[in-house]
Amino acid sequence: MGPLEIGLIVLAILLLFGYKKLPDASRSLGRSMRIFKGEMKGMQDDDVRTKAEAETVRGQLPTPPPAAPSTSVPPPVAAQNADVKPYPEYDKPR
Repeated sequence: MGPLEIGLIVLAILLLFGYKKLPDASRSLGRSMRIFKGEMKGMQDDDVRTKAEAETVRGQLPTPPPAAPSTSVPPPVAAQNADVKPYPEYDKPR
């Protein structure tokens, strides 16, 4: 933006608000900016605090014991149960 555009914007603001209300409007804008800035800083602090708590909790979790070698029997093969139908009610015609 060049100086001409900035001058036109300032002139439009003066015409819209008038010279008497301009200090109040700028004061309100400053307060709003300060509140917004404080809220953003608070959100960033919460994020940092949450991340630090997660790191602390993660460090406190017990490590699982090593898995023992598996000596279980494999599941039965489907061919052994070929005569059993899982849903006999679907064999009936409607």
